[in-house]
Order: sequence, then structure tokens, then C-alpha cells
Amino acid sequence: MTNDHIPRLNSPATGVIITGGASGIGLASAQALATVGRGVALWDLNGAKAENEAAAIASATGAPAIGLAVDLRDPDAWPAAIESSRVALESLGGLVHAAGIVDTGSLEGITPESWAAGIDTHLRPLALLTKALLPDFTANTGSAIVGIASINATLGNGINPIYSTAKSGMLGLIRSLADRLGQDGIRINAVSPGQILTPMLKPTVDILPAGTFERRILLGRLGQAHEVARAVRYLLSEEASYITATELVVDGGNISSQRM
Repeated sequence: MTNDHIPRLNSPATGVIITGGASGIGLASAQALATVGRGVALWDLNGAKAENEAAAIASATGAPAIGLAVDLRDPDAWPAAIESSRVALESLGGLVHAAGIVDTGSLEGITPESWAAGIDTHLRPLALLTKALLPDFTANTGSAIVGIASINATLGNGINPIYSTAKSGMLGLIRSLADRLGQDGIRINAVSPGQILTPMLKPTVDILPAGTFERRILLGRLGQAHEVARAVRYLLSEEASYITATELVVDGGNISSQRM
């Protein structure tokens, strides 16, 4: 068989909502998607930054982009944000759930409030946004969803049990939703990053001895957000048309436990 029998498939033309879209992996994913012409809606707590980044993306790529202030812990705010995204992008056929917060207080730091904040940021929105967007995704061929999980979902981490639990829950939820969404031809997958140099990780990197993370990574370095974003873009494209319910790990070859 020659390469002539393996056609190159394009990305759908539908718009994509990216939660946590103003920084880190969310922003990098928005940029990566816009470079192939997909419209992007950047949802973020920091509305001003989301608007500025969306304007920069539109200027650089020519793809439609909108930035919106959205608190994912408030589901009542979602319908207006979905409608604004739909109007700005003309259609919706993708979701990247990249918003996240991280706890650092270990078991002793868990409170009802911190537990709720973690679950309501990472886990609950993936289920309820998927439900809210189902009519759009069903109407648009090639629709797909990517949830940003973490290697902590599998390895665990005693420093941030709420984060690790929520990310683990995302993997189970994605497999369950894939069973239902497959009926409508909608795919859903997880990307689990390792140590990626983002605003969330940088404070930890700054206080640890040099090489703390690198010595347990086969590639010997921290990852960059755009390296994760390319995996996200792939899973949202037709190149991944027969991939669903899976976890794509992007960690440079992480070979040890999270204990330091």
C-alpha cells in the first residue's frame, strides 16, 4: 500500500470552546486550533486576559476568536457564554476542558470548600457542558471533546489529593461518556500531561532544587504547553476519527512516582 491510499484529513471547520483558555495548555490549544482555521472561544475566570488573547489569535491567524469571562463553578453562567460562543463562531463542534486549579495542602488541607472547588472546576463541567453542547455536537459532523486530565490521575500525588482525584474522575467520566456519545458519532478523549511548564507548575519549579522533575523524565526536560496542544488538536481532528474513550499521555516518559 502506498501513501496514496492514506488521504490526509482536514480538521472540521466548526468552532471550539476552550475552558481555561487564557493561559497555559488552554491558551496553547486555542492557538494551535486557530492555526488550522478553527474558530475558538476562550473561556476563563480572567475575562480581560481571555479577550486580549482572543484578539491576538484572531489577528495572527485570521480565525474567529472570542474571549469570555466564565466561572465554571457557576453553571447558571454557561448558557449565555455558550450562546455568545455560538454566535461568534457560527457553529460549535468541539470542547477542550482545560480549566484547572490545584490544591497543595495534602490531606490536612482538605475542606468542604476546597473539595467542592476542585470537583466543580475539573469534573462537573466536563459532564454538564457536554450535556449542554450535545445538540450542537450532534448537528455537526466530526464533533469531538478533549478533557485535560493529568498523569496524577494514575500516579496519585499526596500533595494535591483533590486535583488528583478530580483528574482520575475525568478518566472514568470520559470512558462513560464515550459509550453514550458514540451513538451520535461524537468522540471524547483525555490528554494527560506530565510536568508541563505552565503558570500552574512554575511556582513549584521555582522553589524546588534544579532537576527535581527532569531526573525522572526520559526526555530529560519539562514539557511545553504547545507540545500538549498539538495532541489536543490531533484528537479534535479527522485524523483521529476512530479514536475515542482513550487517554493520550504527554509526559516525556515519566518513570517514577510523584513522591519527592
